[in-house]
Amino acid sequence: MKDSTPAIIFEGIEKSFGSLKVLQGISGSINRGEVVAVIGSSGCGKSTLLRCFNRLETINGGRLVVNGIDLSNPNLSSKQLRRLRTQVGMVFQQFNLFPHLSVLENLMLAPRQVLGQSRSQSEERARFYLKKVGLPEKADNYPEQLSGGQKQRVAIARSLCMNPQVMLFDEPTSALDPELVGEVLLVMQQLAQEGMTMVVVTHEMQFAREVAHRVLFLNQGQVEESGRARDVLTHPKSDRLRTFLSRMSFVNAASSGEESS
Repeated sequence: MKDSTPAIIFEGIEKSFGSLKVLQGISGSINRGEVVAVIGSSGCGKSTLLRCFNRLETINGGRLVVNGIDLSNPNLSSKQLRRLRTQVGMVFQQFNLFPHLSVLENLMLAPRQVLGQSRSQSEERARFYLKKVGLPEKADNYPEQLSGGQKQRVAIARSLCMNPQVMLFDEPTSALDPELVGEVLLVMQQLAQEGMTMVVVTHEMQFAREVAHRVLFLNQGQVEESGRARDVLTHPKSDRLRTFLSRMSFVNAASSGEESS
């Protein structure tokens, strides 16, 4: 029987860095099998919210439950935290691959050290996910021999090797050249179609519109608007979101003009 409990529940969560309030009472939930895009201007709290979901940041107030683990519990055990890290994968802007390890070795490392898999088990899984992201021939290459898009696809495969139930993406294409963005988004779209629960901080509005089920628009540490992706991005209600989307459209149009000139 399918679990109907949301994968992520956040109620009135707050996060401050010193006197700076970054998250101000944000509430919502992420259902299992759902893709939610988190959008907003730089500094609005998008990445901080994402980092709270796998406890890279600790919230200062409110309630946060991820995959049944209460991250707002002050007595959270190290065992629970380890379980969270195996169940929630994260892909960052930077690829964070170990340069002295081959692609295959990068993928095998965590399953062997954290999950206790044998070398043959971890290698089989690593090769499976390298094929899934379209890079089976790069197993013996080193990160310096890959393009930025290939490195990010390897980083996605590395997270998948841990068999996560939730995937978090923190602007995974922002460090890539424009022509490499599509290959990464294609892998993410495939994961979405397969039912992976995903929370994606992104500036790729077309991806958000076509792939995400819902959108959260953050403004000054609060959810200013949320709803079905196509509705929110096509017919925004708040003035702030309309301004944000018009600026994004201008940036995309300018970028397209530069490429064609």
